[in-house]
Amino acid sequence: MYFFHPMDFLIIIAFGLSLWAQFRVKGTFNRWAKVQAMSGMTGYEAARRMLDANGLHDVPIEPVRGALTDHYDPINRVVRLSEPVYYESSIAAISVACHEVGHAIQHKVHYPMLVARHRIFPVVNIASGAAPFLLIAGFLFNATGLIGLGIIFFSVAVAFQLITLPVEFNASSRARDLMIAEGFITNDEERGVAKVLNAAALTYVAAALISLLELIKYIMIFTSSREE
Repeated sequence: MYFFHPMDFLIIIAFGLSLWAQFRVKGTFNRWAKVQAMSGMTGYEAARRMLDANGLHDVPIEPVRGALTDHYDPINRVVRLSEPVYYESSIAAISVACHEVGHAIQHKVHYPMLVARHRIFPVVNIASGAAPFLLIAGFLFNATGLIGLGIIFFSVAVAFQLITLPVEFNASSRARDLMIAEGFITNDEERGVAKVLNAAALTYVAAALISLLELIKYIMIFTSSREE
């Protein structure tokens, strides 16, 4: 009964949503990667100008291999852009580049949710690694104590994903506002920027939904096992 639970049906639907979201973000990026920005700026140039405009002159920008491997490294304070984003001047490129700068700005102003994510991250690494083993052992040996401990550990990982949602949405919001204010995009181009950033955000929503449903499933199993 532990391995086939009524919640599994919802989890499968959420998993399907996650696959669709990943497909959509790639498709949306590829579509708007073919549309050149009127400003003619590359992803690197847009990111550099946005960093400088916010007093982040000391934050470097580095190209990295791969597609959609863009990220902000808060430890080394570096914006890393995938090569298609770094060198291209498309709507997709400048949208993704400015989104990552949004995280750098969050870091500078100590955005509360980003601070919370950074503080919980070391614990998440341990908890997310231990949770599956505790849960599997609890199910195999019908040990409610292990299941309960696994749930606590898994809850930390879920909390991290939930905290990530406002961090990502806020970074996108900052990017869009600053891109318009700095004249990186026209009003007509804002639609494309929104599509690129919204598609990317959906992947985080889907991942968080899967984890949350799994957590609810484990809690239901734990509760029912204690009542027996």
